[in-house]
Amino acid sequence: MECEICGKPVPENNPIRAKIEGSVMIVCKECSKLGKVQKTPPKPKFVKQNKNKRPKTTRNKVYSRNEEPSEELVEDFSIKVRKAREGKGWSREDLGKKINERVSVINRIETGKMTPDIKLTKKLENTLGIKLLEKVDNIDLNQFISNSSGERTLGNIMKIKRK
Repeated sequence: MECEICGKPVPENNPIRAKIEGSVMIVCKECSKLGKVQKTPPKPKFVKQNKNKRPKTTRNKVYSRNEEPSEELVEDFSIKVRKAREGKGWSREDLGKKINERVSVINRIETGKMTPDIKLTKKLENTLGIKLLEKVDNIDLNQFISNSSGERTLGNIMKIKRK
């Protein structure tokens, strides 16, 4: 077992789980100082199995490496939406009626307080005649591998700010 940050070996009989930046990871002793060490969860003593119930299935879409979304919202989407709306001489109310959305939604999008989902982005693109989605190139993460085992870790990809 390896540290999920730096890639150093972690003892399998006593791994250290630490919450770092909101994520619980298995880390080495040195990297555990970057977050808060978590207690190991107690193992259940007895699990009752009910044969009549079906196992729960998750409905969340899990993307494989090849199925990752290839389009991403442009950074200055709020400015583009506002300029396109003003260019057509429409008020926020007019745009809201045309795409069947509330004025408050249009207001939050134009101020950048809300990021529209894909469906709403496509409605805005079609109605305003602008491009809000751009193609995203996949980054080859293999170029960041530098540890001895050849596996990707967070430490290979990002810089760690030590306190």
